[in-house]
Amino acid sequence: MLAFGFSAGLPLLLIFSSLSLWLREAGVERSSVTFFSWAALGYSFKFVWAPLVDQIPIPFLTRTLGRRRSWMLAAQTGVILAILCMAWIDPGSGSHPLTFMAAAAVMLGFSSATQDIIIDAYRIESAATELQALMASSYIAGYRTGMLAAGAGALFLAEVFGSTMGSYSFSAWHATYCIMAGLMLVGVVTTLVIPEPEMADDSRRGRSSRDYLGSILVFLAGASMFVTVFYLSAGPASAVKHQLNQIFHNPGLSGFFIEFCRLGLGITSSAILGRLLMATGMVNKEMIRETYVEPVHDFFRRYGLSLACLMLALIGLYRISDIVLGVISNVFYQDLGFSKIEIAGIVKTFGLFMTMAGGFLGGILSLRFGVMKILFAGAVLSSLTNLLFMTLAQAGPNLPLLYLVISADNLAAGMASAAFVAFLSSLTSIRFTAVQYAIFSSLMTLIPKVFGGYSGSIVDSLGYPAFFLITALMGTPVLVLIWFSNKLLKLKEKNRE
Repeated sequence: MLAFGFSAGLPLLLIFSSLSLWLREAGVERSSVTFFSWAALGYSFKFVWAPLVDQIPIPFLTRTLGRRRSWMLAAQTGVILAILCMAWIDPGSGSHPLTFMAAAAVMLGFSSATQDIIIDAYRIESAATELQALMASSYIAGYRTGMLAAGAGALFLAEVFGSTMGSYSFSAWHATYCIMAGLMLVGVVTTLVIPEPEMADDSRRGRSSRDYLGSILVFLAGASMFVTVFYLSAGPASAVKHQLNQIFHNPGLSGFFIEFCRLGLGITSSAILGRLLMATGMVNKEMIRETYVEPVHDFFRRYGLSLACLMLALIGLYRISDIVLGVISNVFYQDLGFSKIEIAGIVKTFGLFMTMAGGFLGGILSLRFGVMKILFAGAVLSSLTNLLFMTLAQAGPNLPLLYLVISADNLAAGMASAAFVAFLSSLTSIRFTAVQYAIFSSLMTLIPKVFGGYSGSIVDSLGYPAFFLITALMGTPVLVLIWFSNKLLKLKEKNRE
């Protein structure tokens, strides 16, 4: 699990912070840089194909390696190929290479999210219940190490190889990303040497190849419809956005509204096409019901419509303050004048240990005072620490102040994350733990990542201090949601008694 955690944590920052710095050094505009955060939306939509990964075998590989290891190897191969594709593209050589870089980043996000799905399943199936805490702690330690390698490690290598903000070198970033692809062999070797866990669930047995092919067809058709609608709507959306800009004089707000509508239109079109294909009899409806419908129905049945919707809103908004800020944080540090070595040493390495300390603190306090109280405290601290970035923006490249800001921000984030994971775990049902947790973990990053895609545009329009104030205020509705959720949960428990 330590090695799997490393291979799961490595790709994340190669899409976010490290790629952001690469693009900025290559001369890509800030607004375009933060749009690349949408490449990681695969993590937010992984619940869509998680049941398919759980049930569909891979020809030859599944017979040779087993169900879990075959999908693990396929996902890791996809991650390596995506990183290598990014390594061979120079984003500073024109708009077409930038488009190819975006496609490779999307491939990396999809492959990495698929790997996460399999690792979660393997962890649950390969050890007894009493060993799950040890398995999870080993995985988290490996995950943080992988993030350190892709964050601080990548920035250090790029600078050593000769790429700086004032002197961009494609060869330096090329070599760095090739090395990152090589580090993924840690996960590949682990996949090849570990045993396949015994499958306790027999529900997949008896399914025909036609059932599997029908499910794949529905997924591919839905995904193709989403991409097609999203692509074809770009032209009309641009015209509408121009009209809204003239009315509201707010490019960021107009852009968010238009992209939200495009996203909703794409999802609706995909859902309609899926229903039509199901009506033709090409898909095993019972299979779809068991994998997609029943886990959702169980959640609403246990908590009721009002409380369930309230908690889903809380899940979707809880991390919005730190994720929206995190999308552009590395660009902010670089714009202030900090070197990549300083960013790697303070923000990535020192900040990583502060996050782990915050997580440990959050776990202890949750046991002592209860999850909901620490969940509330974590939300308050996450918002307040964003205000410290306003001070840093005005002070400039001040190293002692950077240490202070990183210490406070990462401690608060670690504490909030620990309480939040405990909260999400308490919401899942024993029967549907994997699917429900996949839905929750996807939802908790979806809305913040959509907002994060516009962080560069907001900074360009309003400046860094106003942006940090906005991210702090984004946490205010979260406090209200926590208070109401806690009140209704206590009322529900009292009624049961």
